[in-house]
Parts: sequence; structure tokens; C-alpha cells
Amino acid sequence: MFDDVKQALHDLLHGNVAPADRREALQGMRDTLVRARMALDDLRAGLRQTEARLTRERTELETVQRRRSLAEGIGDAETVAIAQRFEAQLLEKVGLLEKRLEVERGELALVERDVEEMTTQFKAAQAGVGSGLRSGAVEEATGDPLSRDAALNTELDGLGRAQRRATHEADADAKLAELKRRMGL
Repeated sequence: MFDDVKQALHDLLHGNVAPADRREALQGMRDTLVRARMALDDLRAGLRQTEARLTRERTELETVQRRRSLAEGIGDAETVAIAQRFEAQLLEKVGLLEKRLEVERGELALVERDVEEMTTQFKAAQAGVGSGLRSGAVEEATGDPLSRDAALNTELDGLGRAQRRATHEADADAKLAELKRRMGL
């Protein structure tokens, strides 16, 4: 299902991606994994909807069968004929929904395995596997078990926060100065 991503992960893990392109490739894969997890949530929601619909149809089938039985008990041929027609339709719906549920469960299991495998491979690629560095070298370079990319992302996030904070403080100082000027202070 995720053949392109799997191939890209394979390339990363086996050193087939230029070091300069690794960061961009990892970011693309991270985004793909997020979308894949969202797709898993959608599949689970669809599965729940199918289960709920199957439950409703089974309940309806039981009701129709009970009504047919009651109509047979009082000898109401017209009601029996109508109930038999609805019973046949509901039996067909229930059968189709059961097959659909089986297919959806199989698809969910397949996608869950794919996402789990991709997540494991992504973590390995992010830790530097296939980058040409031995596994300990990444840790030595960053000072902790995070990969260089993760450490760089953390540092960039910190710099971004510092820049935003400085901008907000400068805006606040400018507004305070303007307020003091207006008040004549």
C-alpha cells in the first residue's frame, strides 16, 4: 500500500540517499507516517460504522422474523409474504455486511502492520542507519541518543521560539513606550 515510502525508507537505510538529501527525505517520511496514522484512524472509524450498521440490520432481521412468525401463527398470509420478502432482503444485506466487515478487518490489519514496519524503519533512519555513520557516532556527535536531525530540529525549534519571544518583547516595549508618550511620562 505504501510502496513508494517503503522504497524511500529502504534507500535511506541502505545508504542510497545523499547525506544532503537525508533531512528532506526524513521530513517527507515523517509527514507520510502522520498521514498513514490518520488513515488508520479513518479505517478504524469505518470499521466501527460497519459493525454498528451490521448490528442494526441484524436487529431489524430479528424483528422481521418475529413478525413473520407471529403472522404465521394467526394465519395472515399477506403479512407472511411481506415479511418473507423483507427477510430475504435483510439476509442478503447482513451477508454482504459480514463480508465487508471481514474485508475491512483484513485491510486494517494489513495497514497496521505496514505502518508499524515503516515507523520502525523511520526511527532507524532517523537514528542515522544508512548515513555512513556507525550507530554510536550519531550519539557521540549529538551527545545523546537522538539523531543529528532530531537534535538539529530541536535546536531550530528553540531558535524559533527565542526569535518569536524577542519579537513579542520588542512589540511590547514599543507599545509601552507609545503609551508612556501619550500619557506624557
